[in-house]
Amino acid sequence: MRLFVALPMPEDVADRLAALMAGLDGARWVDPDDLHLTLRFCGEVGGGIAEDLAAALAALRAPAFDLRLAGFGHFGSGRRLRALWAAVEPSPALALLQGRVEQAARSAGLEAESRRFVPHVTLARFAGGAVAEAELTHWMTLNSPFAAGPFAVREAVLFESFPGRDGPHYEPRLAVPLQRLPDADDWPEEQWDEA
Repeated sequence: MRLFVALPMPEDVADRLAALMAGLDGARWVDPDDLHLTLRFCGEVGGGIAEDLAAALAALRAPAFDLRLAGFGHFGSGRRLRALWAAVEPSPALALLQGRVEQAARSAGLEAESRRFVPHVTLARFAGGAVAEAELTHWMTLNSPFAAGPFAVREAVLFESFPGRDGPHYEPRLAVPLQRLPDADDWPEEQWDEA
């Protein structure tokens, strides 16, 4: 099974992002129904690890929170541009949730994630050299400023990914509800560790 844990985008946010998906020849735009913020990519895992991961995620406790998208970014440069994404505003609650998802993944037997967590929503992917960096910069300038939200994050989802001719297809396997705490969005950053 090819698994990842993510925050799906609400329909209104996905609609806003979908309205931007044009004007870059060579871009493979993500299906608006599949827009998400990845908390942890797990990759190909066997049935035993998948079950352990689901159990660890089911036991996960973290507060619900609000999130906002603002601006754009990309991975890669020059002829190695890989992806265009919508940026996510910094959030202590998101950092806490991602850390707990990472702990759940490790407790299920997965290797520690070696890459730094960069919260984002992928909009398009590029094959090598398909889009020039100047063209991408022009697209980002034309579509800026961009912001969406705040929107409520009330669950994380374990997805299974299936390859397809037009890109991967995602199926939810487990919803992980987040707890609504009084005034959670207003907590000082140092209090998130106790949540």
